[in-house]
Amino acid sequence: MTYQIILSSDRGSFTDYGGSSVLGYVACMPSRLVPRFFMDKFFTPKVPLKGDNAAYAPYALRKVEAILSNSGFNVTVIPPEKIEKYVKDAKILGITVHDPFGLNPVSAKLSFIFGGGPTWTAQFFSEFGEKVSKLKEKYNFKVIAGGPGSWELSLRKPDWVDVVFLGEAEVDLPIIAKKIIDGEDVPPIVKGRNAKIEEIPTIKNPARLGEVQITRGCPRGCKFCSVTPETFRSIPLDQIKKEVEVNLKGGWRRVEFITDDVMLYGSSKLRTNHDAIVKLFTEVMNMGVDGIWFPHISAPAVRESPKTVKAIAEIARYDVDRAAAPVVGLETGSLKILEKYMTAKAFPWTPREWKDVILDATAIMNDNYIYPCYTMTIGYPEEDEKDVEDSINLVQSIIDHKFTAWIFPLPVIPISTTYISKNPYPKPETLPQNYWDLLYISWHYDLKVTRDLIPILTGGIKNKLVRKFVQIMIDKIFSNIDYIFLQLKNTKGEFSKTFSQINLNNTLGVIKSIYWLIRIAAKP
Repeated sequence: MTYQIILSSDRGSFTDYGGSSVLGYVACMPSRLVPRFFMDKFFTPKVPLKGDNAAYAPYALRKVEAILSNSGFNVTVIPPEKIEKYVKDAKILGITVHDPFGLNPVSAKLSFIFGGGPTWTAQFFSEFGEKVSKLKEKYNFKVIAGGPGSWELSLRKPDWVDVVFLGEAEVDLPIIAKKIIDGEDVPPIVKGRNAKIEEIPTIKNPARLGEVQITRGCPRGCKFCSVTPETFRSIPLDQIKKEVEVNLKGGWRRVEFITDDVMLYGSSKLRTNHDAIVKLFTEVMNMGVDGIWFPHISAPAVRESPKTVKAIAEIARYDVDRAAAPVVGLETGSLKILEKYMTAKAFPWTPREWKDVILDATAIMNDNYIYPCYTMTIGYPEEDEKDVEDSINLVQSIIDHKFTAWIFPLPVIPISTTYISKNPYPKPETLPQNYWDLLYISWHYDLKVTRDLIPILTGGIKNKLVRKFVQIMIDKIFSNIDYIFLQLKNTKGEFSKTFSQINLNNTLGVIKSIYWLIRIAAKP
């Protein structure tokens, strides 16, 4: 069967990350530090075909598939390894990109900590681009690139990409696709309009990891965030349940809610709607799923409605062996930065109360087996050492309370679709000197928290001897990682150059790496 439109992506996006979305962060590492064998086998395994469609696919592609199908186009979703067979008769290859040039905050941080070089996200995209370029020359189709990383392409559009599509797809993508198929001219960069609730379709085929979107946008208005310019919407429960059913039929027993804040579901003006959230979790769990997980939650909403957090944990059956670890925006401890860049971040409280909001919310989450992965934004143009010192004090307060939480200071990236798009791109040498102190105390505590959880993480290993060996190995590895971050602190980042010559994807690089690791392991 032939298709007008083929949807795909590079290997770094078109995968289930070995069954855990957390493992996707490995692709943000410099590619020379993670052997391809491990990427291919464990972190970004291939997705099989089921007939003329992927057995499962990234949620973004499933949503675009539904949009185009409902608009009358003949469309299918194909893994990148299989596109040769399908694009030869296609008019359009549509791709979703997540981090094509390695510019997102996690990639940027890991790159300058570990000596620079292209990340695996960038490497996969580059390899995919070479493949598509050759296929375009042979078959003469057009390429549309969209998705959360399309802002990077808008800065430097590759020659093989015909149209960079920014924003939501429901309203304008079918129009653009028809123009291309009809041979009409289309601008190289298109900004899609936001869709109304009734314009958002239900996916037709399974999304990886049981992904289902429950909200779009965020009304807090943080200037560094690409989500805030979007209009906030909650997806109707009936539509959510239909998508859960699609994923269940595809073999996914778990549900991964896609949202920028699970506590905003059904909300109005940033006030938690307890009844709507309880109904959402209850009805989805009653469909026979194994569990519900979510990627993001906000500290102010947690503090405002502890009973909602408790209900979520009870309904989803979180416990010590089944905890949730969502990303939570800690951002900064600086009142100056909060008031300039994120005035509504603490709502319904004020920026001056931010520390109390964080500490209270962390306690509430921990009481309900929710362990936050706190992310911080560091590197604003006017941010000085006093601002970073305020952030260090906030982090130290979390540590002093002995909460179970991870803290990740990240460079604030001037994404082109945000209100800070004109800000300079942060570099290691432009960050306040005490950033490295913040980085060390954060990672030192992250490793301690993870160490404390080792008995839980390794509890599934039945052989006591093997379990003990694994625990000792993890402990040793963590000690070496801690040493690395201590050296970064002591050298104000200069130690990162130590890693610049390490390449685990060639023989000489492996030999150098073994020598370097022996030296590190010999440290007391």
